[in-house]
Amino acid sequence: MHIEVDEDACVGGGQCVRAAAEVFDQRDEDGVVVLLADSPPAELHEAAREAAMLCPAAAIRVTE
Repeated sequence: MHIEVDEDACVGGGQCVRAAAEVFDQRDEDGVVVLLADSPPAELHEAAREAAMLCPAAAIRVTE
């Protein structure tokens, strides 16, 4: 699995952090997504997929 984020598209909703805090964080100053693990371990794949699905701006792309 590989994850990419589009910081310009991010609206700072925080759904990604709620779904997968081990993979995503948010910048303090504006809430924009911060990718902590672009190739997370297998046990985090489902949470990362959920985070991408929940993103209101579709700013997260997951490729298998």
